[in-house]
Amino acid sequence: MARFGAVVTAMVTPFDDDLGVDYDAAVSLARWLGDHGSDGLVLAGTTGESPTLTDDEKLELFRTVAQAVTVPVVAGVGSADTRHSVELARAAATTGVAGLLVVTPYYSRPSQAGLFAHFSAVAGATDLPVVVYDIPPRTGRKVATATLVALAREVANVVAVKDAAGNPAESARLVTAAPGSFELYSGDDGFTLPLLAVGAVGVISVASHWVGPTMGAMIQAFEKGDVAGARRHNQRMLASFAFETGDDAPNPVPTKAMLRVLGHHVGQCRPPMGPAPEGLEDRARQLQAELQGDDA
Repeated sequence: MARFGAVVTAMVTPFDDDLGVDYDAAVSLARWLGDHGSDGLVLAGTTGESPTLTDDEKLELFRTVAQAVTVPVVAGVGSADTRHSVELARAAATTGVAGLLVVTPYYSRPSQAGLFAHFSAVAGATDLPVVVYDIPPRTGRKVATATLVALAREVANVVAVKDAAGNPAESARLVTAAPGSFELYSGDDGFTLPLLAVGAVGVISVASHWVGPTMGAMIQAFEKGDVAGARRHNQRMLASFAFETGDDAPNPVPTKAMLRVLGHHVGQCRPPMGPAPEGLEDRARQLQAELQGDDA
């Protein structure tokens, strides 16, 4: 059993009509996700619009949701500033969350030595387990396999990586070189099945907001050796993977549109991501109809 569960949803942050954080809606959504296929939740990640949230908003979100659900909650505390990340990690550790997600410092493109120092410092601020978030297309810097292995071996509470690097062959080398207790989560829905094949324990997912049970079924089928069944589940989700992000509506804009169609009060995205382009909710309804047709 993966530390935070096999299907961990990177939850959107609900906003009200004035784009303020709607904590009641966050609790409602978190509980619904827990009842619909999510083994755990990540709050204030990229999908949660972390760059637009204040620290006070993040901490209240962590506290409110962690107290309201029974699944593990992982708090996104990473930033481009090591000192800021350390301070937020310390504060998040008092909110009842089960772990921390720490993204690669973005834009400044630090060296591998700088990355090791950054993740070590944030992990050293708390005893909570830390998941390194490696997403070079957004951050501009890949966390090298050697750096991840060194963190896994030398920093006791660096326990996992959210791998959104899009290179299963390199992920296989990481799984082989890292300690057996170190976990690799897919950080890209479309790469989950390939990464399961090289040793991933699960996924930190976007599409699981609406296909969580199918995602879980795919992982379970693969773990049981039913590769053909896992492929069938994956094929059912391909349209959802294509819907969840794009140039006209980057993640999390489509996810919020889908959730609005499903009746959740999540609001629009804050600038610069929102508002949603015209017609996106119609596309969400069409996708829902197709998914329901698959279930028939």
